[in-house]
Amino acid sequence: MVVSPEFWNGKRVYVTGHTGFKGSWLVTWLKKMGAQVTGYSLAPETKPSLFSEMENDLMMTSEIGDIRDFEKFSKSLQRANPEIIFHMAAQPLVRYSYDHPIETFQTNIMGTANLLETARRLPSLKAVVVITTDKVYENEEWVWAYRENDALGGFDPYSSSKACTEIVTSAMRRSFFHSSNTAGVATVRAGNVIGGGDWAGDRIVPDVVRAFQKNEVVRLRNPNAIRPWQHVLEPLGGYLMVAQKICQGDRDTYCSAWNFGPDSHNAVPVEKLVSLLASHWPGVRWEIDQGKHPHEAFYLKLESSKAKQLLEWYPKWDVEKTTQMTMDWYRAFYKNEASAFELCSSQINEYLGK
Repeated sequence: MVVSPEFWNGKRVYVTGHTGFKGSWLVTWLKKMGAQVTGYSLAPETKPSLFSEMENDLMMTSEIGDIRDFEKFSKSLQRANPEIIFHMAAQPLVRYSYDHPIETFQTNIMGTANLLETARRLPSLKAVVVITTDKVYENEEWVWAYRENDALGGFDPYSSSKACTEIVTSAMRRSFFHSSNTAGVATVRAGNVIGGGDWAGDRIVPDVVRAFQKNEVVRLRNPNAIRPWQHVLEPLGGYLMVAQKICQGDRDTYCSAWNFGPDSHNAVPVEKLVSLLASHWPGVRWEIDQGKHPHEAFYLKLESSKAKQLLEWYPKWDVEKTTQMTMDWYRAFYKNEASAFELCSSQINEYLGK
């Protein structure tokens, strides 16, 4: 299966969290296919931000608001009357969740409940895709990859809030989205996505790029931690496929949880990732941060056989290609060789083989 521009052309699509890193890439892809996109999100938190750099080029409806504000959020959804919803808005950072656990739980759990409560009353809605994370699993730190039917859990407030998001979504799906005349609802789980245009705090690639820009030493908290690194376009393609399949029928198969992770050989330690990034930005240095840090999972991989078998979704770029494309984006951006929108659009074309 492939993502079909013909399917998406003219579709009314609602994206929460559209001002974030993943949201901005998704909106760009949707607009390139001719979708009519409405976004609802907090204002971008960083300067620069990918969305701010591209906003004038996207020509979409952008609404700034908090998904915890049920009344405002609900009215926005009703006005847009979408056919498809991608729910990305979240508090997405593990370390931030230790300092702000209540905000994390309210945003990730109640924000999702607010969305689904309104969504079940939207007359034109066909599909809802709720984006969670690979960290929803009860991580046993074992060498096996996690499958969609493995136990949910979460050591830290962020991870557990996302596991709760899965449970809330499942309950709402079975209670209100189970008949043929209601929208289909799925959850999608992806690993550590990287790519150009991410300037968030406390993430490895933005931290590395900021250090490279200033010619500073990169400090690594967990150099041996193994993560399933993948380019942001990889899971986004899977999300689009799931929504497309739900709209085209067979709800029993596609209204469920989905993993979108890289092949196992692309799950590499943090230090290896930084080494690959540095190979595309010569002269940089890094060292181990010996300070005390909150608990983060050491080993985590996803099993994506379900997506490969039922969606014919396969990762296209290995970790070497992923790091190359990521650093190519940043270098071109900082050299003013192209706009952020042009860079994202070009890399989407390359990913699609155009």
